[in-house]
Amino acid sequence: MKKSNKMIAAAAAGALLLTGGVTAVANAVAPAAPANGVPGAPANVAAKVPADVQPAPENVVAQNRITVGASGKAVTAALAKCQADKLPFVTVALVDRFGTVQALLRGDNAAEHTIEAAKQKAYTAAAFGAPTSELAKRVNGNGPSIADLPGTLFLAGGVPLKVNGASVAGIGVGGAPDGALDEACATAGADALAATAK
Repeated sequence: MKKSNKMIAAAAAGALLLTGGVTAVANAVAPAAPANGVPGAPANVAAKVPADVQPAPENVVAQNRITVGASGKAVTAALAKCQADKLPFVTVALVDRFGTVQALLRGDNAAEHTIEAAKQKAYTAAAFGAPTSELAKRVNGNGPSIADLPGTLFLAGGVPLKVNGASVAGIGVGGAPDGALDEACATAGADALAATAK
């Protein structure tokens, strides 16, 4: 390495060290936040820090969720049913009650749109606590309906997963040529979890 390159490297390392030191000092002596978020508040008034919420029944809701192992088992069972029915081009999704994906399994040759369809069917079933084939019957008329809700899909292929009668998740299948076939696969996934509990 040439002498000039060594000098440049040493100068760069020194600048990096100096920048890191200045940042650490600035963070250590950062000015206190304005009291109650009001600019110009007296410096001697300490900002209020919210207290931890106490985990009492009147403050916090306990939630049941499907575990990662059970989620994987359910989507695998659903896809296996579709494959046995010669439907390898589907996607299976398991989501929690709020639509967050817990597990997703895309079959061989499943098109891109099947991913979103499976997630939306699963969320619809979870949110409403009923199979999407039943929910689809409630959509009628030409005006606005529940089918207009974002992230939902009122086509057969989604079934809810319940704990003590309360919907906690949903499993959905998209991609079969008929929604009834999608729903048979989703039901197989749900049944795999029900069998585990017995």
